[in-house]
Amino acid sequence: MNKIAASDKVYVDKSKILNAGLGVFARRDIKKDEIIERCPIIELPKFDMANLNESILVTYFFYFGKNKERLAIALGFGSIYNHTYKPNAKYRIRQKNKTIDFIALNNIKKNDEITFNYNNGDPKDKIPLWIEGISEPKTDKF
Repeated sequence: MNKIAASDKVYVDKSKILNAGLGVFARRDIKKDEIIERCPIIELPKFDMANLNESILVTYFFYFGKNKERLAIALGFGSIYNHTYKPNAKYRIRQKNKTIDFIALNNIKKNDEITFNYNNGDPKDKIPLWIEGISEPKTDKF
């Protein structure tokens, strides 16, 4: 893995999305197709997956692999970005580098919340989220 620098493009604050907890916001204007943040990922070993539905962490995982059979937690602010069906960002998991890139889908203005579609990062996928069936909502209370 190459060196990864912390992003100076984003900050975390209370989300404007109802019941979302924290969110990631643009520290400055971000241009379309610009990498917003590159985050290292920690892949979960298969033996750690047995009790995931009992953990609040289940709402923070990224699924990847050919059949979405692998799980990872994104470090940096990666697991704090919120979902919307009208995202201004997408993500790309770079398995070889063990990183995930968050990329602007369009120009994002300073102080706008940055969101992506949790459905595999596909901005056009409107299928209801799997987490909508989880009884405990995503919270980021400090």
